[in-house]
Amino acid sequence: MHAADSASHANLYIHVRILLGMVVGLGLTHLLRHAARIIERPRAHAVYAVHLLWAGFMFVYLLHFWWWQFSLSHQAYWSFNLYLYVTLYALLLYLLCALVFPESLAEGVGYREYYYGRRRWFFGLLALMFVVDVGDTLIKGTAYVQQLGPEYWVRNTVFVLASLVAVATRNPRYHGMFAVAALLYELSWIWRRYEILA
Repeated sequence: MHAADSASHANLYIHVRILLGMVVGLGLTHLLRHAARIIERPRAHAVYAVHLLWAGFMFVYLLHFWWWQFSLSHQAYWSFNLYLYVTLYALLLYLLCALVFPESLAEGVGYREYYYGRRRWFFGLLALMFVVDVGDTLIKGTAYVQQLGPEYWVRNTVFVLASLVAVATRNPRYHGMFAVAALLYELSWIWRRYEILA
């Protein structure tokens, strides 16, 4: 690659990364604004621990997504379709954040009722997110996929299947266990795989 091509490629990636950063920033802002609202008015709507765990999961996942997209800086070729794919992935994450915290809740409705009422949308999109994540990972090349090993495929498959079960059941114990396991595993995955980006 010529020096001019390298500079052009670097500028193109910065251009893409700015848009991704805007979408991630909107998602983080949405989560933090609504978390602050709960702190400001704790009695306005009854909180629900499982719901808050999923809000925490989305916060961690968004940070992870932004950190991990640095891998695309090594992407040798950019096309509009690739740009569109990565952007739609970021928009899907924002949509999940918007579903975690609605803009408003009716008087007397708590987050527990809201959570179970929207679980089909949230977990349907969460399952889709882990399917889309596979495409995002494949974009980064064979070497990147191989370094993740079989755990990556097990991780995504389990998340998709567990999300589909969450779509189908309102069982509080299942939802609680899934929320705790998802958040702890995501933190473990980041620490083990992405603490330092190569």
